[in-house]
Amino acid sequence: MGKSRILIVEDDFDISNMLRIYFTAQGYDVDIAPRGSDALEKTRQGLPHLIVLDIMLPDIDGYEVCRTLRTNIRTSHIPVIFLTQKDERGDKLQGLELGADDYITKPFDIEELKLRVQNAIMRAERENLRDPRSGLPSGRLIEEQLRRIIRQDGWALMDVRVNHFEPFKEVYGFVAGDDVLRFTAMLLGEAVDELGSADDFIGHAGGDNFVIITQEDKASLIRKRIKERFSEEVKTQYNFMDREQGYIMASDENGQLVQMPLMTLAVGTVSPSEFDFADIREITELAAEARRKDAIVG
Repeated sequence: MGKSRILIVEDDFDISNMLRIYFTAQGYDVDIAPRGSDALEKTRQGLPHLIVLDIMLPDIDGYEVCRTLRTNIRTSHIPVIFLTQKDERGDKLQGLELGADDYITKPFDIEELKLRVQNAIMRAERENLRDPRSGLPSGRLIEEQLRRIIRQDGWALMDVRVNHFEPFKEVYGFVAGDDVLRFTAMLLGEAVDELGSADDFIGHAGGDNFVIITQEDKASLIRKRIKERFSEEVKTQYNFMDREQGYIMASDENGQLVQMPLMTLAVGTVSPSEFDFADIREITELAAEARRKDAIVG
């Protein structure tokens, strides 16, 4: 499993640098944003597992950053811990009302902050809110989005799966496999940012399976873009020899070494203009069927 990623939003360099050094030593991937606008941009580029957010920032305050994160479908699940010099009950209540997960006051005990960070990340995983490898919404949050759209019109759900992922993981190991999942999550996010809208949703259903909920008129463009980009860019996950020969040698179901193709994406798309859905299970079943057909066609 990959490292959890923390975004520290703090304009005081001494504090942000101290937190970066400390949490890096604790095994986290740490990024720093000195301004609220930088935090929102970094979050858009790659979802962190948790945000430590100072309230007093030089551009927009932490409250506004939290409000923006909570009102965006793609970032609403990220745990937020407020970090501030204020210690007034009203400030704490305002932060909690905006959906912050916790609140710690400067000067703080670094060990206490570490425990709060650990607890918030574990709670999100325990409640099935996000996948620990990609950082994307999972389980319950995907179901919530399906229940939201089922009575609406104009949407499309895309069932996305990485073909030949298991043979790759067998040959290259689970760490490389987690890198592929993070790469896929990043690629999907970039395509949706470019061709979709801020209200689009990307989820990680588990393993090598992802979902995108977008507008119906955008789905075909997004599908084309992610398949083409993945097919080309995933080659960087392989060594030179495997890239050149266009396959890897991996075990089949009988334990025999055989040629396995390089990874590609299979994408199945469904929309309410094509089907009448009685429940969310029908949405996922029909999308999976469409994705399996796409995998056969290639």
